[in-house]
Amino acid sequence: MAGRPTLSTEPRLARRIALLSFAAFASALSARIGDPLLPLLARHFGLGVAAVTPTVSAFAFAYGCVQLAYGPVGDRYGKYHVVAWATLACVVGALGSAAAGTLGALIAFRALTGMTAAALIPLSMAWIADHTPYEGRQPVLARFLSGQILGLASGQLLGGALADLVGWRGAFLFLATVYAAAGILLAREVGGARGSDRFPRPAAAAAPFLVQMRDVLRRAWARAILAWVLLEGIAAVGAFAFAPTFLHRRFALSLGAAGALMSLFGLGGLVYALLSRRLVARLGEQGLAIGGGLLIAAAFIALGLAPRWIWVAPAALGAGLGFYMLHNTLQTQGTQMAPASRGTAVGIFATCLFLGQGIGVAMAGWLDEHSGPRAVFAGAAAVLAAVGASFGLALRWRAQEAAADAGVTPARGAQ
Repeated sequence: MAGRPTLSTEPRLARRIALLSFAAFASALSARIGDPLLPLLARHFGLGVAAVTPTVSAFAFAYGCVQLAYGPVGDRYGKYHVVAWATLACVVGALGSAAAGTLGALIAFRALTGMTAAALIPLSMAWIADHTPYEGRQPVLARFLSGQILGLASGQLLGGALADLVGWRGAFLFLATVYAAAGILLAREVGGARGSDRFPRPAAAAAPFLVQMRDVLRRAWARAILAWVLLEGIAAVGAFAFAPTFLHRRFALSLGAAGALMSLFGLGGLVYALLSRRLVARLGEQGLAIGGGLLIAAAFIALGLAPRWIWVAPAALGAGLGFYMLHNTLQTQGTQMAPASRGTAVGIFATCLFLGQGIGVAMAGWLDEHSGPRAVFAGAAAVLAAVGASFGLALRWRAQEAAADAGVTPARGAQ
């Protein structure tokens, strides 16, 4: 790690991370903007809500599946370059979604958007990990993820507001504009770099894809992290995507109001991003994992049992804080699963997360129809509490094992 630039000594690095955060905002906005549109799309196409949920899950499945390609591409051709051009390519899918004349076409363009957006957040995280030491990486990643958090919050808020004001096509046109702005700024950063500002290309050809993938999957700890993030995606995002529809039905809120309430999830995430350095120092990774899982579980139970819509606000805020306590800890561990194949490792991590999201959205729709909305939130709460507890206890066990090998007493949050 010696000689590696840090945010405090390299303003250029801070600027480049800020641009990556803008791309992360666009990607997360794209993932969540369709959630509050589901009732509107159901009415437009004359179908039930469950029949139009593929407009959300298609993005997630496509996003997850192509991660296995983007990781090695980023390792071979340069992660920042790939992020810049993929962001511009996202404009095509967003414009196609706005112009779609049939449900099938809309699903196809949403899948295309997911395929191109897939490069943005995982390769950005891998690039940041390449340029920051592990000891200080979690707060830096939390700061970068503030863009993603804002995108998640704005996706449901803006999706609901635009649905009420200009319809679902207007929501996708807005998304195309955001992608275009982020892509142009990233491309200018890459194209305008001169001299010492140039982005270094990989020093040597990356190992073949299957070799990199084997390097990741042969590690038992990496396999455990991937299983945890798959379950997290199924439980957390499945319930989260269903929440605006639940609020619209139960409390007769407009789609805009339902999206605004759930945007407090993002505010909870921003609270975590702002306090991440203090929380990491006070709780350590183990405390963040266990506490985050319990907090989001409690929040989802409160959401499902809320007697009035006003009670949804603190539940959404708590869910956001708990989710990012748990998820950022998983992400930080994910960037260190296989440092020699970091792009591929983070790509596999994102594959599991987004495949989980696609499965979770479909399961939430099925549970709602067959067991009612409370089953969606109760099931998510049980899974997330188990993920947080088992991950946190495993981190504690690894820290104790490492300390025993070194003959020292482990400090709070030790790896």
